[in-house]
Amino acid sequence: MSGISALSGAVARVRAGDLSVGLEELDTLHDAHGPDSADPLPEESWAELLSALVEVRLARGDLSTAMTLGEELEPLLAGSGPAAAHAHLATGELASALGDPEAAAGHFAEAGRLVPDAGPDVLPWRDGAALAHLRNGDARAAAELARENVELAQRCGSPYAMASALRTLAAVDTGPDRVQHLLRARAVLASTTADRLSAQIDTDLAGLLLLSAEPDEERALTLLRGAEDHAGRQELWPLQARVRRLLDRLGEAPRRVQTEAMAALTASEQRVARLAADGLTNRQIAAELVVTVKAVEWHLSHVYRKLGISSRTALGSTLGVSA
Repeated sequence: MSGISALSGAVARVRAGDLSVGLEELDTLHDAHGPDSADPLPEESWAELLSALVEVRLARGDLSTAMTLGEELEPLLAGSGPAAAHAHLATGELASALGDPEAAAGHFAEAGRLVPDAGPDVLPWRDGAALAHLRNGDARAAAELARENVELAQRCGSPYAMASALRTLAAVDTGPDRVQHLLRARAVLASTTADRLSAQIDTDLAGLLLLSAEPDEERALTLLRGAEDHAGRQELWPLQARVRRLLDRLGEAPRRVQTEAMAALTASEQRVARLAADGLTNRQIAAELVVTVKAVEWHLSHVYRKLGISSRTALGSTLGVSA
């Protein structure tokens, strides 16, 4: 598999919500195909790889590693075309995470200027720019950009881009339709797999349901438990923190995340264990990972021994969250 096709697969995994495996694949590509390697990626693909790594590291709350990756992006910022656009997009996300919405807005706008015809499925700079405008106190500019983003996402036909655009619109809209935007986003995602975005939307929706004139606490709790499960499985600590704040508002105790269990497993064992916990058979896991069924059985036997469990029925609670 070439570096470019492997990158496409890793980015697809991240978008689907499997950040753990996606991060492992991205890190491998980063180490093997950097500018100084024997087999470097083209500049645009390298920028896309770094941008994806920044996204995942920020999603996991690993700001220091994300900032180091940002330093690798700096030489690309002075360029032109898609490579520079991806660099500005990731640098804008970093600026947002560091609490500098003015700088973030500038980077997002530059990404759009460099590749003006790129749709939100390719270069989602408008999502970040709308939120940056809101944090800068310009709610009108934020709302206008968010609505434009929804229109463009609808034209490009990407469920992921559309759901993300609707989520952004719900965040910046000052009108009464915020819940409807999120419900529409959830409906759009029903046709695709995007577990992290779904968990983010559900957390946003739960927050709005709790703030409404007639709070729907039961529904909010159901949404939060689902988001909590995904955040725990994928070690998304910023999302987990948001979920726990809302659970505290409900008077509900958070579930304990079993990261210690995952630390006992090798990378290969983690991949097999996660797929087994998701309900895949040994044969399906073998096909997914391109290994033999015997190899899957061997890995699972080591997983059971290390985690102190006797079968795959306990994997879900052990690797995700447990009461």
